[in-house]
Amino acid sequence: MCIRLSYSINNSSKILLGGVVFSIVLLSGISVVFLSPVLAQDNSYSSENLQTTIDSSKNLSLIEIFESSEFGVVSITVTKTSTSGGNTNSVGSGFIFDKEGHIITNNHVVKDTKKIDVTFIDGTSYRAEIIGTDPYADIAVIKIDVNSKKLYPIPIGDSSKLKVGEQIAAIGNPFGLSGSMTSGIVSQLGRLLPSGAGFSIPDVIQTDTAINPGNSGGPLLNMKGEIVGVNTAIYSNDGSFSGVGFSIPSNVILKIVPVLIKEGEFQHPWVGISSANITPDLAELLNLQDAKGVLIMTVVKDSPADKANLRGSSQTATADGMEYIIGGDIVLSIDGKEVRKIDDILTHLQREKNVGDALNLGILRDGKSINITLTLEERPES
Repeated sequence: MCIRLSYSINNSSKILLGGVVFSIVLLSGISVVFLSPVLAQDNSYSSENLQTTIDSSKNLSLIEIFESSEFGVVSITVTKTSTSGGNTNSVGSGFIFDKEGHIITNNHVVKDTKKIDVTFIDGTSYRAEIIGTDPYADIAVIKIDVNSKKLYPIPIGDSSKLKVGEQIAAIGNPFGLSGSMTSGIVSQLGRLLPSGAGFSIPDVIQTDTAINPGNSGGPLLNMKGEIVGVNTAIYSNDGSFSGVGFSIPSNVILKIVPVLIKEGEFQHPWVGISSANITPDLAELLNLQDAKGVLIMTVVKDSPADKANLRGSSQTATADGMEYIIGGDIVLSIDGKEVRKIDDILTHLQREKNVGDALNLGILRDGKSINITLTLEERPES
């Protein structure tokens, strides 16, 4: 059951790749319940008998990565109520986070479920409960009650160290085929991905590693066998893999998951503006030397931006037959870091900031540079 979300630019046009309109497909799995799990050679395996540490000074082979990780990746079967009133089953993936039985997956995998079953690669299954969810980062934590010897947490690496071109691998349950491994490279970093919850997920990893429906929530691993991402979505026009997949960075997991385990939810920081990147046409209209920065279009009433007296756009101008809204503040820096586009603001908030933190913005207003400090508040539900 794939969930499709149209991806738009400036709220007007869909992404066009090679003349084909693509959609973002969240990899929540498909109803393939007849596929049996892969059985391990020793069905009584214990995490104490497996590799529990990884030598981070050397790269592993793909075979070594799979053998060191396979027992920490699980298949997640969810039962939901269909629109007709009956029940439907779909398959996703997840991985063991700790010895307490916490498992990480995607929020869209377990959203609105009636029942969640977790199956290990040896075929044993356990009922799971939802501990915490974050729709804005598409992360969920579920938990099973099982002897800790059964649990093999996979080490989590530092996603900020990833490089474009670096080899990586994915393990999950595409189309219900449990324990499947694929490999590829990091295609790009810092992508912006719609979350389906009204806000975009920044700083996302793009990969050409083959991932398909059923891979959602499974780990993306570096060549040291460390988790560097959680596989979440693909660009596709037919629901299958087209060479462009997306993963939530592991550093986001490390920031959000402990809070979800403790409190059940995560508060994302919020500024309260809508904005647009400075294009060459806008730069010319605004008499800017370079086409970089972010123009504030609107300021949400009673938001942190409103309380700090940031200004939205209130005028219109025309360039090459196109009408633009101008006159608002232009954000050129955030906490001393240059802002080239909207992604820079969102990534900084995700990586560095929490609710209650101060945020300093370098602003260009009426041709003059000023600095404005605001206090971040919790992101509203809509």
